Amino acid sequence: MSALILLHGFTGHPASFQKILAQLPLTTRALCPVLLGHEGAPDAKSSAGSLAAATDFTAEVDRIAAQIRAAHLGPAHLVGYSLGARLALGLLVRHGELFQRATLLSVHPGLQRADERQDRIAADERWATLLSENGLAAFLKQWEQQPLFQTQAQLPQEIRAAQDAVRRRHDSQGLAQALRVLGLGRMPDYWPELARLQLPMQLAVGALDAKFAALADRAKAVLPDAQVVRIAGAGHNLLLEAPEAVCALLTAPPSTAKT
Repeated sequence: MSALILLHGFTGHPASFQKILAQLPLTTRALCPVLLGHEGAPDAKSSAGSLAAATDFTAEVDRIAAQIRAAHLGPAHLVGYSLGARLALGLLVRHGELFQRATLLSVHPGLQRADERQDRIAADERWATLLSENGLAAFLKQWEQQPLFQTQAQLPQEIRAAQDAVRRRHDSQGLAQALRVLGLGRMPDYWPELARLQLPMQLAVGALDAKFAALADRAKAVLPDAQVVRIAGAGHNLLLEAPEAVCALLTAPPSTAKT
């Protein structure tokens, strides 16, 4: 089994992969970078001046690539969820030689229209302002009410409590920085790049997540070697809602994935 590079989502943490890693062989090699603005990441709890220094999505992609090279893990299996999946696409486009396959969970390849991009930047700025001015607790109360996450309401209380504990370890200014630098509106449009990504890819989505299922179908039509995997009974957050299914994707050959 090739080494795993695991990229968490927004408000997540390497601990988001704990249930999945616990089911993998003890010999599995894995690198779980902490993303910019999250607990433990560069500038996450530094001064306002330092926070303003990181302003480029591709700079974060390159920072992660440098970590992977330093770890000497060889061509690896790249795995990303949501924000992590978007950064994973950047890694495949800019540093594809580091990877032999990829599994992208709930991925968005980027906004294609300028008006969509500006609308998303404005929306993320509102969230960032809420974080900066009202703090983490007020932000999470509203963030978790979004329709995208409503399927999580059916999860056992202990699972939701564990996610809440991960989220509350972050710093509000760090998460605001992540929204301003890594938000969808700041991400390059990777749709034109998909056709040249030759490695095997699995695009996993929750069957209850209609928006991202449609995005996966669109991406599959362009990618040279991709499978769409719909996970029954799950919504957007596959790490939280379907860790066993994600683990199965990571251990099975790409050719066994079902569309």
